[in-house]
Amino acid sequence: MIDRARLASGWAMRSIDDIAEEYEFLEGDERYRLLIELGRELEPMPDALKTEATQVKGCSAAVWVYPTRVGEGSEEKLHFLADSNAAITKGIVALVISAVQDRPASEVAKTDIATCLDPFDLKNQLSSNRTQGVPNMIALIRETAARIASES
Repeated sequence: MIDRARLASGWAMRSIDDIAEEYEFLEGDERYRLLIELGRELEPMPDALKTEATQVKGCSAAVWVYPTRVGEGSEEKLHFLADSNAAITKGIVALVISAVQDRPASEVAKTDIATCLDPFDLKNQLSSNRTQGVPNMIALIRETAARIASES
């Protein structure tokens, strides 16, 4: 479980809407730089959590996503830790997570993350190698959230 004070101390992510607003005014390499910056802003993921069970399958780079629970009862939310061994891919993971970070599991499970990513037009902005794992990231996040929501 991650401590709320730790989240409040600076690990809160930018919202996907804020990122989209900034992204809209950028072009080409500036968009790549923004994705790299988003990846650098991710909360560090302990190496012990980078396991086969947390690895997203089907990505050209290694990607790990690990859900944690923050809060209790009706205030419980999912907080995702994530990492990648490739800078731009790590930024894409950060972008995906920004759509659902610190929300209730039931809400995360219902969120159409792919639609949230539409303003970024990733398929046309990035190579297919960089985006091929995005559906798998989304599926892992939503399936995990649905499982956690059903336990509540």
